[in-house]
Amino acid sequence: MSRVIIIGGGIGGLASAALLAREGHDVVLLEQQAAFGGRAGSWEKDGFRFDTGPSWYLMPEVFDHFYKLLGTSADHELQLVQLDPGYRVYAEGETEPVDVSADVHETLETFERLERGSALRVAKYLDRAREIYELAKQRFLYSTFVKLGPVFRGEVLASGPRLARLLLEPLDRLVNRTVRDIRLRQVLGYPAVFLGSAPALAPSMYSLMSHLDLVDGVFYPEGGFTEVIGSIERLARAAGADLRSGAAVRRIVVTDGTATGVELADGSVLEADIVVSAADLHHTETVLLTAPESRSYPEEYWQDAVAGPSALLIYLGVEGELPALEHHTLFFAQAWADNFEAIFGSTPRVPETPSFYVCKPSGVDPSVAPDGTENVFVLVPLPADPGLGHGGLDGAGDELIEALADQVIALLAEWAGIPDLATRIVLRRTVGPADFADDLNAWKGTALGPAHVLKQSAFFRPGNMSKKVAGLYYVGSSTIPGIGLPMCLISAEVLVKRLRGDTTAGPLPEPLKTVTTTLAGRALG
Repeated sequence: MSRVIIIGGGIGGLASAALLAREGHDVVLLEQQAAFGGRAGSWEKDGFRFDTGPSWYLMPEVFDHFYKLLGTSADHELQLVQLDPGYRVYAEGETEPVDVSADVHETLETFERLERGSALRVAKYLDRAREIYELAKQRFLYSTFVKLGPVFRGEVLASGPRLARLLLEPLDRLVNRTVRDIRLRQVLGYPAVFLGSAPALAPSMYSLMSHLDLVDGVFYPEGGFTEVIGSIERLARAAGADLRSGAAVRRIVVTDGTATGVELADGSVLEADIVVSAADLHHTETVLLTAPESRSYPEEYWQDAVAGPSALLIYLGVEGELPALEHHTLFFAQAWADNFEAIFGSTPRVPETPSFYVCKPSGVDPSVAPDGTENVFVLVPLPADPGLGHGGLDGAGDELIEALADQVIALLAEWAGIPDLATRIVLRRTVGPADFADDLNAWKGTALGPAHVLKQSAFFRPGNMSKKVAGLYYVGSSTIPGIGLPMCLISAEVLVKRLRGDTTAGPLPEPLKTVTTTLAGRALG
C-alpha cells in the first residue's frame, strides 16, 4: 500500500483518512486549524455551544452506509432524533406559519389546505423525486465517471428523454407547474440553496431533494454535528490514520509531473506516494500548486465558474424560551425571486429584504445552552463576495455585516412574533464572507462551494483526480459528487474507488474489504 497525505480535516478529509487507513494505506492528515471539522466546526462561549455550519441531517442512509464501510453503524456512533415537525416556515405577509410534519401524509393535508388540489400533484412530484433519487444513488452519486458505460445503461438509457429534461429544465419551472401557492413553491424550491444554487439555476433533477426532507424526514444527532465529526475522527484514528491539527500546508511538491509530498508552513517537507487535497479546489489549484503547468483548473476556469452563495452567520444566546421557533425554521421573503437575483445575478448585492434560516437546537438538546436560555443559529444567504466583510463578537464585526445582522434579527422578531427578541440576547457573534475566505480558504468566500448548476453537476463537475499531476486527488464539496455532508462522505468513497480502479456506478459493499491496489495515481485520467 501507499503513503498518503491528506490536506484538510473537514468531513471529506476525515472520511478519506478513515477509509484509506482501513484500506491499508499509511495515512497522514494535515489540518491548518486547531480543531477538525472545517465548515462543520464547533464554537463555545458562556455555556453555549454552536455548530458553526451544517445543521441538517439528511440522507441518513448515506451516513449509515459510510459507518458500515468502517464496520460500525450510525445507530452505534450517534444518537439520532427524528424531528417532528421536520421544519417550520414563516412567509412574509402571512400570519400563521406552515409546519412540515415528519409524516408526509400530514404534510400533504397541510398543502391541500393551502392550495386545493395540491396534495395529489405534490404526491406525484414526490413519487418522481424518489425515483430520481434512487437512480442517482445507483448511477451518479457514487461514480468516478472514469467510464460512462456503467453509468449510462439499463434504466438510465431507458429514461433518456426524461433524464435530458431533468438536466435541462430548471427546478423552478417544474415546481411552478406543480403548485401555485408561493409558500408551496418555496418549500419545493428552497432545497436548491442546500446545493449552493437557486431554483432557476439548478437542474430539475434536484427535485430529488424534496424526497429527502418531506418523505425520509429530518434528523438531529444529539450533541450536534460536532458529534458526527468526532465519531469520524475516532474511527480514522482507530484505523491507524495520523491526524495532525495546526499543520498548515504551503504547497504541494510536484516532481517531474508527479505529486511527491507537501511543504508545510514551517518549511518542512513530508514525502508521499499520493496526495489528496480536501481543501477548497480553487485554493488547491491556484495556491498550493505553484507551477501554472500543474494546474488542471487555472484561474481562467474560475472566471467562468459559478460560486455557491456565501452567508452571514449569526450565533445568538437568548434568555427565556422561543416557542415560535422549531428546531429548523425557514423565513421566506415575498421578494423570493429577487433574493436569488441579488445573490446570483450579474450585479450581485445584498437582498433588500433577505430570506433566511434559523436553527434552535436547544429545543431538543439541552446540552447546547445553559438552563433557561436558547441556542439560536441564523444563516442569511449572500453573494459570494469577501468584500462584504468580516463578522465579530458582540457587534465588533464590519459595519455592513453587523447592520445586516440587526436587520435580520428585527425581521425574525417581527415575522415570528417575538417583539422582545433583541433585548433578550445575551451572546452574539457574526461570521461574514471574508471569514469564510480567510479561515477556510474558500473561493470568493462561498459558504458551500461551486454551485450545482448544470455545468457543475454530476460528470460536468470537476473530477477527483488531477489532469496534470500524477498522484494528486481531490475530495470534498468542490469535486464529485458535490455539496453537503452526505456528498462529502460519498466523495471519500469515490476516492477509494478511483485508487482501486473501480469504475462501477454504485456504492461499495459493506464493510470495506482491503484489496490489493496499484498506484492508480501514477496514471493521469
